[in-house]
Amino acid sequence: MSDNPPKYNVAIAGATGAVGGAMLDVLKRRDFPINTLRLLASERSLGKRIPFKGQDIEVELLSKDAFEGIDIALFSAGATRSLDFAPAAAAAGAVVIDNSSAYRMDPEIPLVVPEVNSHAIADYKKHGIIANPNCSTIQMLVALKPILDKVGIKRLVISTYQAVSGTGAKAIEELDSQVKAYASGKKLSATVYPHQIAFNCLPHIDSFLDNGYTKEEMKMVNETRKIFEDDTIGITATTVRVPVYYGHSESVNIETKSKITAAEVKELLGSAPGVKLVDDPKNLRYPLATDCAGKFETLVGRIREDESIDNGINLWIVSDNILKGAALNAVQIAETFISEFK
Repeated sequence: MSDNPPKYNVAIAGATGAVGGAMLDVLKRRDFPINTLRLLASERSLGKRIPFKGQDIEVELLSKDAFEGIDIALFSAGATRSLDFAPAAAAAGAVVIDNSSAYRMDPEIPLVVPEVNSHAIADYKKHGIIANPNCSTIQMLVALKPILDKVGIKRLVISTYQAVSGTGAKAIEELDSQVKAYASGKKLSATVYPHQIAFNCLPHIDSFLDNGYTKEEMKMVNETRKIFEDDTIGITATTVRVPVYYGHSESVNIETKSKITAAEVKELLGSAPGVKLVDDPKNLRYPLATDCAGKFETLVGRIREDESIDNGINLWIVSDNILKGAALNAVQIAETFISEFK
């Protein structure tokens, strides 16, 4: 047996976007075993060179024949491109890990948070595709899994406070420009969002559905049930866009099936994979969006019992939406795949 661990040919589709860049950073920070790296994007990025581990790698065109010889394809190019190109990548022999919404609710495609349901990766063989959940779902379930395993979950009431980076680079630029306009006494203009985002909160992420909820809210409902493999959990969500650059924050009220105390939850989460407990209210220590940027861990605090019901717990959950909410989770799926399912 060789002493040299295997290395893999990796492609990133959407390599020049914010999440694609974060995927590169995560691959480097976690020393993923790469043999060759192929960076794919649209025509407007062709020829651009991106540094990676002392090399300058030229961006190539994302096309259906760009995946020959690729073992793992990380997709962050949007749902439309994933629907167009992911099946071709899988047909060429690559395992696709897709960050878009394209395949999340397909019953034959595994939807995976490695700390929560890594066993589901085994189902990749059906289509060669593994879906990365929505950012707000990922961080919540990392925190909820130990509680689910210990006492069960009956109902969730969720309120999110999501950073503009979740919308993309243009949203970051819009917040920047509005803050500068406000400071100089100029009129604020909004094009990315339907209303001013600076110094404001918009209870509106993604489009509205016939039931009055937004797509983002229903993603949290449906993805949670799929990942936890339990359609009986009652879930309601309100998702809000706030004038923060990076880091989604969530208030989650949990009704458990059996009683659990706040002290017991703190003990559980203090040793949970992917979680960092930040819960010292006497010293004003609790999870903050400004503290999570660039960190791999999901921060959890403000843990307290809901005194209005018999079996209730409140959590405040914060995570870097570009990392654990997207790039990191995708790379962790790839790591789990090569260690347990390859």
